[in-house]
Amino acid sequence: MRRLNVLTWHTHGSYLYYLGHAPHEFHVLARPGRPPGYGGRGGPFPFGPNVHDLPAAQAREREFDCILFQEDHHWHKDQYELLTPAQRALPRIYLEHDPPGLLPGMSPGRAAGSGAGATVWPTDARHPVDDPNVLLVHVTPFNALMWDSGRTPTRVIEHGVALPQGVRYGGDIEHGLVVTNHLARRGRRMGADLFAALRTEIPLDLVGMGSSELGGIGEVDHPQLPALLARYRFLFSPVRYSSLSLSTIEAMMAGVPVVALATAEMATVIAHGVSGVAVTDTRRLADAMRALLRDRGLAERLGAAGRRTALERFSIARFGADWDAALRHVTR
Repeated sequence: MRRLNVLTWHTHGSYLYYLGHAPHEFHVLARPGRPPGYGGRGGPFPFGPNVHDLPAAQAREREFDCILFQEDHHWHKDQYELLTPAQRALPRIYLEHDPPGLLPGMSPGRAAGSGAGATVWPTDARHPVDDPNVLLVHVTPFNALMWDSGRTPTRVIEHGVALPQGVRYGGDIEHGLVVTNHLARRGRRMGADLFAALRTEIPLDLVGMGSSELGGIGEVDHPQLPALLARYRFLFSPVRYSSLSLSTIEAMMAGVPVVALATAEMATVIAHGVSGVAVTDTRRLADAMRALLRDRGLAERLGAAGRRTALERFSIARFGADWDAALRHVTR
């Protein structure tokens, strides 16, 4: 079948890298200096030859089969500034990476202008796309459950990952590893408080953008991250409320045991005590970490079971096939 030409943006580099495993041509908008969101195929990611740089100023001159939006400003602003009316009438997909947060124009905990005691719930969040002619793709079933997608048709395409050849669990670094970008400024939602408290009891290292602010190792380029993950005794995901992270799935795929909060989609990914540690009682986290540091055999058993889960649920072949099906569906 003919390969489709898809226009998109560089929102999450690691996701874009895996998206490139779908059998189509992806044209990624770039601006001079490659500012956030307009990086083209730039960065440390080993993109394949089907991921192409496209200067944003040239988008109007190209022919596409589908437009793949990934952020609100792509939908509200870029499509009108960068695309022709004919291009805006093409088949369109909006890829939603996150569960809903605060409703627009409201402050945490209270609805703006709606009287004392009005509460803002994420379940009340209406997705900004409200168009029966657009396909809204969620990356987890939990995200699809939480968003009110209105009249927009939806489907879920769960993550898929592929590790560099030969990356397997070693566990020789007797520490836990946390992989989160800008943890200091993202606060309780991403578990900054849990990381800070547990680090006083358990040897925990932090990697990611801005991690040096919390005494972390710094940013590690995506191609090198799986091999680093595999050297740690366990991965700790302190996230309370967010989407399922690719680094957690990559760790599982390598056979690294994962300690996590059993919240959002994570509650369906790890079977507690079988394929990792997943709890909501934070008082149990330190004990679980100590057990993994003390008992390498336990770490290997949990990691091996987690790897089986990852192979079954998050294979890159399934992911590529799901995206192929979605793109064929909207362009049929």
